[in-house]
Amino acid sequence: MNVAFFLTPKTEVIYEKIDSTMRQVLERMEYHRYTAIPLIDNEGKYVGTITEGDLLWKLKNTPGLDFKNTEKVSIKDIERRFINHPVSINAEIEDLISKAITQNFIPIVDDEGIFIGIIKRSDIINYCYEKIKK
Repeated sequence: MNVAFFLTPKTEVIYEKIDSTMRQVLERMEYHRYTAIPLIDNEGKYVGTITEGDLLWKLKNTPGLDFKNTEKVSIKDIERRFINHPVSINAEIEDLISKAITQNFIPIVDDEGIFIGIIKRSDIINYCYEKIKK
């Protein structure tokens, strides 16, 4: 089955631009209660995923950095510890199962690398559950 069937479109996904500040990302993640969100560039291409852990390690390892001055830190300057590779919209759902083991969501891109949405781990688990039930 094609992954498009499981897609949560970009319009329904919380993401951030790569030129945002650390504070903007912290506040967005807190408000929506997410532990990770996709990052896109100004052309709409997926460039990575930022996690709470990435933000925490930046805070811990940067002398003098506290919440008040996180608006001076660009997200593009924060090391991301895990690389969540995107998957093409043309992939099959079976191709995502191994990725879902370590990722809460899988970023989906079109043929030009433009971010078009995500597939949630819960949707993949539900698909597998229904297959097993049969």
